[in-house]
Amino acid sequence: MSRSGFQKASGFVCASCRQHVADRWATPLRSFTTTTSFRARSDKSMDSILAGSIVKRKQPEGLSDFANILGSSDLPPVGDARAFGLAGILSKQPHRIHIYATKHNTHITVTAPPKAKAKYDVADLYKPPEQNQPMMSFATGMIGFRKAGRGSYDAAYQLASYVLKQLQEKGKLKDMREIEVVLRGWGAGREAVTKALLGQEGRLVRPKITAVTDATRLKFGGSRSPNPRRLG
Repeated sequence: MSRSGFQKASGFVCASCRQHVADRWATPLRSFTTTTSFRARSDKSMDSILAGSIVKRKQPEGLSDFANILGSSDLPPVGDARAFGLAGILSKQPHRIHIYATKHNTHITVTAPPKAKAKYDVADLYKPPEQNQPMMSFATGMIGFRKAGRGSYDAAYQLASYVLKQLQEKGKLKDMREIEVVLRGWGAGREAVTKALLGQEGRLVRPKITAVTDATRLKFGGSRSPNPRRLG
């Protein structure tokens, strides 16, 4: 209501209410915000309104704020993997000795990591890791065991001794700085190969072992398992 409208309507309002409303008009109203208002130019265009209301901030020329903190000499060039330490991350993969022990046989496979590249890129971090290359693979049947004898404890122990001897005779141990032992399966060969590595046969390999991994596959759902045998 404007002041002129208030004066016209004052004849219809009692004296006490009229004084109360008059006091309200006399009291200055508090603004909703303290932001400084900017008036547009006379042309009243939208560009001029926005130009008057937006506070411009001067951007630094050249390097960004992060570069100013570190210094231009500390920033690595784009695509240089050595500056980020990626060469050590991607090339540091151990040799692996895979032990697959089933109820009927034992397999031992020795693999080597892929050869290191001459130059790594940052994009190599997002690529799937390359697979290790097999160096040698043996089973108990290759050292003279037949039929039921291939799944015995003694066959797996002799197989582990044979593989460790082959690594030493062919000079493969000098290139193997780190070795990861990967166990799979619950056959008798699992414990037999472990005993061979902890015994006299594994004295040259044991100091280089940095990790032991259990890669036994577990079943989640899937098809129905066969009923167990009932003997007797």
